[in-house]
Amino acid sequence: MSHVWPYLPARAVNITSLAEFDRLAAEALNTSSARGRGWRVHRVDLRERDAVLPALDLSEALFIDCQFSPKGRELIERTGGLCMDSGHHLPFRTSDRGLYTPQELYDGIRAETYDKVLDAQIYAYSQHRNPGRSLDDADAMATTLHDHHIGQALIAEIYDGAFKDTPIIGVMGGHAMDRGTEQYAQALRLGAMLTRSGYAVATGGGPGAMEAANAGAWLADYDQKDVATALSMLAAEPDAIHHRTGWARLALAVKDRFPSSHKSLGVPTWFYGHEPPNLFATHIAKFFTNSIREATLLEQSNGGIIVLPGAAGTVQEIFQDACENYYATGARVVPLVLVGEEHWTKTLPAWQLLKALAAQRVMEDKIALVDSVEEAVAFLGTVQPLRRRTRIPGQ
Repeated sequence: MSHVWPYLPARAVNITSLAEFDRLAAEALNTSSARGRGWRVHRVDLRERDAVLPALDLSEALFIDCQFSPKGRELIERTGGLCMDSGHHLPFRTSDRGLYTPQELYDGIRAETYDKVLDAQIYAYSQHRNPGRSLDDADAMATTLHDHHIGQALIAEIYDGAFKDTPIIGVMGGHAMDRGTEQYAQALRLGAMLTRSGYAVATGGGPGAMEAANAGAWLADYDQKDVATALSMLAAEPDAIHHRTGWARLALAVKDRFPSSHKSLGVPTWFYGHEPPNLFATHIAKFFTNSIREATLLEQSNGGIIVLPGAAGTVQEIFQDACENYYATGARVVPLVLVGEEHWTKTLPAWQLLKALAAQRVMEDKIALVDSVEEAVAFLGTVQPLRRRTRIPGQ
């Protein structure tokens, strides 16, 4: 087991000296893509590296407690990196609490840059440890307690709070789906259709398809002209990784112009903290531990799961849910719909394996491959929603 779990991904590239940085940068620059994606650079003096930084693709990279020239931060952030100061206090509560709201995680974003808001501060906290040091018991306890209380708050909202009267539909899809694309518009339309049909939308809480579905829930009462205006506004800042501040501010501008009373759920994680949470999910259950987050999102999607085109993470979600359905009794099987015949039969042929897995099982009649979000919603309408487990009084 990695001695830095759960703070750093096991395959993260952790750089703790200038010599390491120079060696890895030289290797990257010898490739066609100059990839520095996902690097974690800890306490390295980069004041003399202004000539190298803009030549690297630093998407998803994190620079923690590093030193920069006057232009160094700008050079890094222009190519997709994030510069953070770790701080020396807990930026989150370890006691009983409710779910996060966009206002809490992004407090100050109208005037400050993203790296100053609470979401970024907690991410920096989770990532700043020297990867050669043993796991700190106090920090491990703090993050464990945090995730416990967020999980309890989520269950309370589902059984007794904002989502107690509506089946929850999980919408899965890739974070790389940019605003301004037809795919984004379709995902937004899906969120709106589900909301108008009486479902609650739940997503992984990040950008891309996840943001689009939550945005659709938010805009469910608006006509096509207003939705087109909102989409046009959002398209001015399409990239959540390279332009986090502008991306977040435009979401706020859309929410200001088109107020809404609709609620939806986002379940993101600081494990993928380079992907900022979207601001259209009204209730945010953000976890440190991704495995808890993934299992929780799929388990609580009691009305069904719709899977939009995505990559490795989305494929993982398909078969994580399929495994649950494979072994479930008839009353516990949740419908699973894949959207995009070309994508799921040729680009990433998950449908063939899913169909073979479901053969002669109860789940066989509760899976579908469709080519439009309208067909996906229609299929869900043919399946009886799963009833939630009965709660024991007083618990």
